[in-house]
Amino acid sequence: MGEEAIAAALDRALSSVAIHHHQANGLGRDVTVARRVIRAEIEGLEQLSKTLDSRFGVAVDLCAAARGRLIVTGIGKSGHVARKIAATLASTGTPTQFVHPAEASHGDLGMIGVDDAILALSNSGESDEMADIIAYSRRFKIPLVAITGGRRSTLAEAADVVLMLPSAAEACPMGLAPTTSTTMMIALGDALAIALLERKGFSSADFQRFHPGGKLGRKLLRVGEIMHKGDSVPLVAPDAPMSEAILVMSAKSFGCVGEAGADGTLVGVITDGDLRRHMDDRLLARSVDRSCTATQKRLPRPISPPRRSV
Repeated sequence: MGEEAIAAALDRALSSVAIHHHQANGLGRDVTVARRVIRAEIEGLEQLSKTLDSRFGVAVDLCAAARGRLIVTGIGKSGHVARKIAATLASTGTPTQFVHPAEASHGDLGMIGVDDAILALSNSGESDEMADIIAYSRRFKIPLVAITGGRRSTLAEAADVVLMLPSAAEACPMGLAPTTSTTMMIALGDALAIALLERKGFSSADFQRFHPGGKLGRKLLRVGEIMHKGDSVPLVAPDAPMSEAILVMSAKSFGCVGEAGADGTLVGVITDGDLRRHMDDRLLARSVDRSCTATQKRLPRPISPPRRSV
């Protein structure tokens, strides 16, 4: 290899080292930023926990007393948080609906009834879009709970009860992007939802009724909701010939057949795999009970319908 080729290879190697060093430094800075943001939001949540007082209980009282729905509203980032809170409340037993404050001013106020209660979110408490929904709540004496950081704001002054956000620093270095404040709002919304859930004695069965899908839904399913019953279950009597057992197994398409005693108790199970492993020229003529003891899964463990399926 000539001197020029050696020099070129060395340059490439040095460039690669420099790039990896730059990427490593960049990654380190990114992790530092992430940890700073998380610490800032943790500090905000700790302040929120310390400043909670009896007004939280009053807010829960107002929400629980509503004979209609709990209406959750907010604009901007507070609006996105409000949608999440509404979804959590609805899935944990509190009838809830999100109403966009701008749309409320154009007819959606009709979604809010006198038997409802309103949970309004605004960090400043001075969002112009909230004015009509606030005025509507006062005009028709609809209970209004505010989550805000503006102690003397229009929203706070109008509300029946105020859940104050402490003046914790936003995680944004400019102090502008809603970060810590929205995290505290979400936490307060979760706290309200769980407090209401516990007051109502909301159970896992209730949760499953509202959440039948996904991994959570499957986890909460009861055996009785998915079990087969009656004639759909492949069963034969102990004295039935194996030829009949095979016909029942094929007709019911379960890949197995159960041996049931005179009282209906399941005493054994034969699978199609069992048949293949024990097949001989006398199998079909034998009775299920006498000739297939070695084939059957004897004394299967039953499970009752109220038990969880997983």
